[in-house]
Amino acid sequence: MQRSEQLKVLFEPIVDALGYVLWGVETSLSGKDPVVRIFIDSDKGIGVEACADVSHHVGAMLDVEDPIAGEYRLEVSSPGLDRPLFTLQQFEKYQGHNIKLKLRRPFEDRRKFTGQLAKVDGDELVIREGEYEYILPIQLIEKANLIA
Repeated sequence: MQRSEQLKVLFEPIVDALGYVLWGVETSLSGKDPVVRIFIDSDKGIGVEACADVSHHVGAMLDVEDPIAGEYRLEVSSPGLDRPLFTLQQFEKYQGHNIKLKLRRPFEDRRKFTGQLAKVDGDELVIREGEYEYILPIQLIEKANLIA
């Protein structure tokens, strides 16, 4: 299980209890500016107060549980219009929308794709770029975002 998935398991009950949906978690813990980024969502939208509330509660849990070694910055935000996509269910929800994605390793000598998310078929995505279609296994995806 990746670090972001481990943290999602810890964060989800807190975010749910506060009345929000945990959209996803990104981590970038190497380098000189380590960060844990939490995306929350709600049918009513997400404001600054919601982000501050989640940050306060998750921060307190992180101080007690200490699942991350060293220093890092905690960020909480809404997914926004160019929302990142993390789960198979999120990809299914946005079929027909344009996305950009980056793969963990090259597929047909490429790591970056931009096009329409034509279909989700099992654990594979069908990405349409012009007249071409690419079938990409979801486990190869490093990062994916809607194009606003």
